[in-house]
Amino acid sequence: MIAYALIGAMACVSAAMLLNLFRLFRGPTAADRILALDTMVINAIAFIILFGIHETTTTYFEAALLLAMVGFVGTAAYSKFLLRGDVVE
Repeated sequence: MIAYALIGAMACVSAAMLLNLFRLFRGPTAADRILALDTMVINAIAFIILFGIHETTTTYFEAALLLAMVGFVGTAAYSKFLLRGDVVE
C-alpha cells in the first residue's frame, strides 16, 4: 500500500515541477522567475526524499539536505542581485 502512495506522491510532485517550469519560462517579472526556481528546488527536495523512501536508503536524504543548502544560497543571491544589481559588495 505504501508503494502506491509513494508513486502517487511522486506523480503529484512531478506535476508541480512541470507547473513551476511553466511559471519559470512564462513569468512576467524576474521576481516570479526567482520564486518559481525556489519552488522547483523545494519540489526537487521532496522528490529526492520520496525516492529515498521508495529505495529504503538514507543516502538520498543527505543529497536532499545539500540541495536545500545550495537552494537557499542561490535564492538569496538571486534576490540580492535583483534588488541591488550586485551580489558581492
